Amino acid sequence: MANPHRYYEIRCPIHGFISLNDWEWEVISQPAFQRLRRIRQLAWTDYVYPGAMHTRFEHSLGVMHTATLLYDAIRTSSENVLTSELAYNDAGLKRDRQLVRFAALLHDVGHAPFSHASEDLMPDQGNGKRYAHEDYSVAVIRNELRKAIEEHPLNGNYGFHAEDIAALIEGSARAKQSVFWRDLISGQMDADRMDYLLRDSYHAGVQYGRFDLHRLISTIRAIPGAEGHPPRLGIIEGGVHAAEALVLARYFMFTQVYFHKTRVAYDVHLRGAMKELLPNGHFPRPIDGELAQFLLWDDWKVLGLLSDGKGGEHGSRIATRNHYRRIFHTPEVSVEKDLDQLQTVREKLGKLLVAEEPASKSWYKTGMPDIPVVNDIDEKTVRPLSEHSNVVANLKANNQVFLYTKPEDVPKAKKIVGEVMEHARSA
Repeated sequence: MANPHRYYEIRCPIHGFISLNDWEWEVISQPAFQRLRRIRQLAWTDYVYPGAMHTRFEHSLGVMHTATLLYDAIRTSSENVLTSELAYNDAGLKRDRQLVRFAALLHDVGHAPFSHASEDLMPDQGNGKRYAHEDYSVAVIRNELRKAIEEHPLNGNYGFHAEDIAALIEGSARAKQSVFWRDLISGQMDADRMDYLLRDSYHAGVQYGRFDLHRLISTIRAIPGAEGHPPRLGIIEGGVHAAEALVLARYFMFTQVYFHKTRVAYDVHLRGAMKELLPNGHFPRPIDGELAQFLLWDDWKVLGLLSDGKGGEHGSRIATRNHYRRIFHTPEVSVEKDLDQLQTVREKLGKLLVAEEPASKSWYKTGMPDIPVVNDIDEKTVRPLSEHSNVVANLKANNQVFLYTKPEDVPKAKKIVGEVMEHARSA
């Protein structure tokens, strides 16, 4: 019989050892969580960086560990804010620590095969908006993991419902004061980002994603709310350079790893292959009996189908590593003349253009989402990180666009692109 007071340790290449109590161990032992062992963190990135074979399973453990370090640091440094503005007492802080651990642990449990690469194949909700992996995560928590969460003996000390964890991930009203901690799961300095940058760079064998995690943790604070607003997460001035490094780490990982031209090509091929493999070309919905069908899809299943020769042209290109080739791209910060040239290349390529992929994500925004920084002398003076860092203030969104052609069409496509660029130079 399981001992509810037993603790377990899992060795992690990023954090050393990650500790779990028996309740958390029971949750990660459920089939819906063990499925994450069969979901790669970075899809087909190993076709470019062969070491990038890690999974959502280990990442989820790392997010829980990192979120706990952040939580404990905030409680130590900002307990006066937590008690005066959010009415926390010791029991409430102890309860929410466990709640944050579960939310961090389970935030990715609804990922589709090969993680974000196949998210475009999630079905429409009926309002023109697609489901996201978070919708699947909370559905798994409410259904597949409910019993393990609610019926464990340790829950007698907390009275958690699965809905409490789902509410914190969603940021819904049910979370009440606990919603303050949602920024640890999804925010500018969240545990998810901190773990994946370190973990992805480690496994890819690059240095781009590294930053001073422990300095950042030691400088994080709960900042009092102003004019009726709730408190928010920020840092003291001593953490400015650590936060700056976090922002730059994300930027460099995006440009060098996540938006690598070949890696992006395999996202195109995966989506194309999955459309062939999935009934009706999309995943089952995260509702009723369809959720169980969704959970049957993982990387192993997809790889098995691809090895059987299924997945059409795209499946074949994955199996033989005969990917589309990038034939043209705009600069990271594209201006009007670049976009005009892009349009001309599009038109001239015609049917030779087989895929177009934009770098549509802005990895850091100034303004409201900016990281607040507390003045060392006057704690009531709070300014955004972008006012402390010239680098961050001038870091613009990457709005590159990649155009692809088939390998066999590269010579023709190159000639066309060369003619367009030559004409632009002489104009």
